Amino acid sequence: MPARTWVPPGPLDLHRTLGVLQRGPGDPAFAVRGGELWRASRTPQGPGTLRVAAAAADGRVDAEAWGPGAEWLLERLPELLGEGDDPEALTARHRIVHEARRRHPGVRLARTGLVLESLIPTVLEQKVTSDEAYRAWRLLLQRHGEPAPGPWERMRVMPDPRGWALIPSWEWHRAGVDAKRSGAILRAVRAARRMEEAARMDLAGATRRLTAIPGIGAWTAAETLQRALGAPDAITVGDLHLPKIIGYALTGRRGTTDEEMLDLLAPYEGQRHRAARLILLSGRVPPRRAPRFPVGDIARL
Repeated sequence: MPARTWVPPGPLDLHRTLGVLQRGPGDPAFAVRGGELWRASRTPQGPGTLRVAAAAADGRVDAEAWGPGAEWLLERLPELLGEGDDPEALTARHRIVHEARRRHPGVRLARTGLVLESLIPTVLEQKVTSDEAYRAWRLLLQRHGEPAPGPWERMRVMPDPRGWALIPSWEWHRAGVDAKRSGAILRAVRAARRMEEAARMDLAGATRRLTAIPGIGAWTAAETLQRALGAPDAITVGDLHLPKIIGYALTGRRGTTDEEMLDLLAPYEGQRHRAARLILLSGRVPPRRAPRFPVGDIARL
């Protein structure tokens, strides 16, 4: 069981930095136990489980890992926790952004270096509620993943590309995943090597690489590369809620479109995802006027 200790270069909010990797409550590949975060990944060296805990006294981060991918995970621990990220690259142009950064100084952009790990659950989130996507991810990992290395028995590592390709159509249906989303995932895993190469590209090149796969558009690419690359400018376009939240937070107006959101975030060019993240952390959202979108279940059809 290899271990590593690392001291961040500045404040680090471990839970908010890594929390974006969790796909809903009950995610079989992510867990929180007290002050520890656990993550099960399929690395280039094989499955691995990483346990990360921040020591409150001196800011030190202690980590342990298990499995064939253990050394790979520990070697990339600083990168995962935002060592290469520069929060100071953003200049606050709005009071709400300034206040959010002041209140959350330890939020960094995680960089996993793993594309499929973020791409597949993001495809599952296309055009459905979060609850539906989280349920699909949970069921697919429980039925087709493998037990994660290490002491936590309930954790699972997602299938390898061949494992995803061998999932029969009725299993996708049982998990509530329609043919459009499962088809996009299957096309991506058939090009797994080229997808993972995007982790070593700049944002523009990585976006082109991902969107060359039918069924993967700008929304999916941005949500994936925010995690795989820790890309500070990978702003999500095409989201149902984000433009409305950004518009309301910055102007007090409702019904902001994608184009209007991009205009509002233009002063943050190069840091638009980071700015949006800080605005979301502010908690300023438009009051709900309509009932929550109903959850569908194609598995019942």
